[in-house]
Amino acid sequence: MGREDGVNTRDTGGTSGTGGTSGDRGSGGPGDTIGRAFEALYARDDVSLDTAASLLAADRGADAELERRGEEFLRTLWARGWQPADLVRIARRDLSDEHLRFLSGLVLGETARYETLPHRWRAQLDELDASPVRPADRFSSATTVLEVYRLLVRLPRLDAVGPVPGEALPPAAAGEPRMLSRIRALLAKAEATGYPEEAEALTAKAQELMARHSLDGATLAAGAPTPETPGAIRIGVEPPYEQAKAILLDAVATANHCRAVWNEAYGFSTVVGFEADLDPVELLYTSLLVQGTAAMTRAEAEQRAGGRKRTKSFRQSFLLAYANRLGARLAATSRRVESEAPSLLPALASRDLAVTTRTDELFPETRATRVRAAWDEEGWTHGASAADRAGLHPGRRGVEARAVRC
Repeated sequence: MGREDGVNTRDTGGTSGTGGTSGDRGSGGPGDTIGRAFEALYARDDVSLDTAASLLAADRGADAELERRGEEFLRTLWARGWQPADLVRIARRDLSDEHLRFLSGLVLGETARYETLPHRWRAQLDELDASPVRPADRFSSATTVLEVYRLLVRLPRLDAVGPVPGEALPPAAAGEPRMLSRIRALLAKAEATGYPEEAEALTAKAQELMARHSLDGATLAAGAPTPETPGAIRIGVEPPYEQAKAILLDAVATANHCRAVWNEAYGFSTVVGFEADLDPVELLYTSLLVQGTAAMTRAEAEQRAGGRKRTKSFRQSFLLAYANRLGARLAATSRRVESEAPSLLPALASRDLAVTTRTDELFPETRATRVRAAWDEEGWTHGASAADRAGLHPGRRGVEARAVRC
């Protein structure tokens, strides 16, 4: 039995990668070795890569130049819209832990040269694996380096979602906003508790705080309009069940006056909204995903206890129902809070229009796709029940799949 749910996806059409030069050919020095070795980065066969690794392994004098070229690749990618978390996500999907450690060290070394970094970059760098690469023979080490560089030079340009290292940064806030700290604490408790009723109350309170914070922003904008324009962040949306996760993120974003655009090919969604709303959206999405995964694991245990094997269709149906039910309930909470201040509705509408306009500017071309999911009635029922327990207010039965603009 099949079920179709609507989803829109970012049209990622092919674009050129970082490019690069072939080095100083004919010099007889490190540049010559690097130039000949780097020809393998654009070849389609692994034999060329083995030959290049042999060249680099035999020339110790090329080591410093090899690292410098890697940092150049990174700087090109920063200018093309990539951020550290994006690179790590792609490397984790396509390469091994050894490659990931090398890439992390390269990123940490390159970014250390800047006096200041965008604040979200700092958080991404803190998540990198800073452990040293395990010693290996020179041929294996060179192969690892070349395989990472081959990935980097083939990455396309992305839509920029913030300043890059070296650019002027907006004034930094003094510490984390108190509201964000409260939301973080509430969601941490919701994830940790073993009592569904407590998790429900804590998550509901977090969404209510987020809705009231948006009202505060609308109040300020209505009283004294500012030149602030919507910004954007990227949030990882990775397999498995990435379509259901994209729907969940869209539900959280929409309920909080943001828009989500899913890039399936590179495993992330771009969330567009006013700056004060972006971090709370990421926090709530991450927490709901943690809570949903835990609930799905418990539901599967009950199924196995009843003699039924765990199935992919059960998990996918569970997460789709969870995402869709939560979407309705998050939106209901926002509407309830906003109804307490009807005079601010024009200001909220104006901010929503600004977010929509900015989304259209960043993503003038999107394409609709149909998410064809194997349908499991038990999975859908358990997922809807888990969404009811996750928080907010009782939703309607039989909520249809929401459209995700991606």
